[in-house]
Amino acid sequence: MENFFSVNDVDNVQELLKKALEVKANPLANNELGKHKTLGLIFYNSSLRTRISSQKAAYNLGMDVIVLNIGSDGWQLESKDGVIMDQGTAEHIKEAAAVISEYVDVIGIRCFAGLEDRDYDYNEEVLQNFIKHATVPIVNLESSTLHPLQSLADLVTIETNKSQERPKVVLTWAPHPRALPQAVANSFVEWMKEANVDLVVTHPEGYDLAPQFMAGVTVEYDQKKAFDGADFIYAKNWSSFTDYGKILSKDLSWTVNQDKMSVTNNAKFMHCLPVRRNVVVSDEVIDSENSIVVEQAGNRVVSIQTVLQEFLKK
Repeated sequence: MENFFSVNDVDNVQELLKKALEVKANPLANNELGKHKTLGLIFYNSSLRTRISSQKAAYNLGMDVIVLNIGSDGWQLESKDGVIMDQGTAEHIKEAAAVISEYVDVIGIRCFAGLEDRDYDYNEEVLQNFIKHATVPIVNLESSTLHPLQSLADLVTIETNKSQERPKVVLTWAPHPRALPQAVANSFVEWMKEANVDLVVTHPEGYDLAPQFMAGVTVEYDQKKAFDGADFIYAKNWSSFTDYGKILSKDLSWTVNQDKMSVTNNAKFMHCLPVRRNVVVSDEVIDSENSIVVEQAGNRVVSIQTVLQEFLKK
């Protein structure tokens, strides 16, 4: 694994899951592995779980951590080639990536979608330029279209909570007052297709995800029908891909509530957080004993620590 941008960078997902479960069982087993190594974290966007879990994972491995918040701590970076830099950006990613590589051993980058230009977002210009010009491994801390660390944490969470060998996992769209990227949903589908699960995606008309992720995936537009017999319900909002970045519905009938959960196989409830209570999910569901959102968030340490170990052992 040269970089960790998507599931496609992983040679064997089941082998990586096995290693993640070992990390979860004994997080300090390799606490000398990162001695005299440094993780650089670059944030274009705000963060709670990603920021703290990444630092915690690095410390578990004995690494030092440097955090840079673009815009407040560092220069605005230019990502386009051939541009005349006489406006807002002061430094090009070409130099920045190369220079940061002189200071750290692994670089993690968080850079959200703008939700205005689909081609720009789906070309992943910022992350791909860092990968191209850095000389150390790049970890995707959430990009315009993908959130692989969240998905690996989700996979660990399902593995440690499943009651049958091949559970039914449902990814359901849920309402939200703001337009959100497709990154978490895209990535979850991508990873679940590599896992031993039966995946169903449910959403209103107009919220189909990008075709490159949905090939071979079962889609059900009737949410309650999709929930029938499910072992895991994963709720997440995303804005439209076809009518890019737009909110086509705020229909609260898609809120995950106890009535819908009652048709499941006593399903566990999952969400990547932060979550809008009583919009995305009702209090009675997220506060129930079947809610595993906190454990799921805790596994974010496991996911990035597993990835960091892969780089440090090379």
